[in-house]
Amino acid sequence: MIERVEWEQLPAGLRVSVEVRTGAVVAAELVPQGLNCTVALALTTQRGPLFFKGVREDDTEGVAALRWEEQLNPTVRGVSPTIRHTFRSDGWYCAAFDYIEGRNADLGPGSADLDTVALTLHRMHQLRLPDLTIPPLADRFSGHLLPGEEQALAGGHLLHTDTNPHNIMISGGNAYVVDWAMPAVGPAWVDAAYTAVRLMEYGQSPATALAWLNTIPSWRRADPKAVAAFTSATCRRWTATVGEKSAAASNTRIQHLTA
Repeated sequence: MIERVEWEQLPAGLRVSVEVRTGAVVAAELVPQGLNCTVALALTTQRGPLFFKGVREDDTEGVAALRWEEQLNPTVRGVSPTIRHTFRSDGWYCAAFDYIEGRNADLGPGSADLDTVALTLHRMHQLRLPDLTIPPLADRFSGHLLPGEEQALAGGHLLHTDTNPHNIMISGGNAYVVDWAMPAVGPAWVDAAYTAVRLMEYGQSPATALAWLNTIPSWRRADPKAVAAFTSATCRRWTATVGEKSAAASNTRIQHLTA
């Protein structure tokens, strides 16, 4: 389980650096979700609420993840909260985002959130590809691809790749996708496919999840060969990571995408 650091445990110089930008911090509440940061706090400040993330400078992977969020933020504004401040202080790399007053998306049976989530995913498909060197989706499956699968997974769309419910916030009738720490470039339908698999993981039947997925225009246009490559490569990679027995349930869910 990832370490979480409270506001009072941060170096005094870092807290001063925050308050220079935000005004006095009146309250700080620990946010338990997320895997990419050591500090995750909902801050109440003199200038309004903020979500504050931070990682130690010597945490190479954490810094890289937060750096992706910083670089992509101008592109994903509107579907993700705006970053108001980024800075380095006292051995930490930090970012402060607009705070979303809301809750995590419900992906389970009977959820009223699915149309809203689908609308945001469709908006994500319209995002321009920023002038950044973002890794292609096929790189995720390096060592697990069969001939032709790398080409099948090529595409020109910005992907989030981790649409679990902790990364989808519902607020004011809108869905926001947060934590753009693992971007990729690939076919437009991939994030919708990942989300459909999450629906099954959270108790939706395969038929219901696929019916929802079929409301997404990019999925309806997906090349079956690309879907098959995505499905098989994902299963091979996960089996290699956790073993055949442990991977069985997850692999069964993703194999439904080729139904």
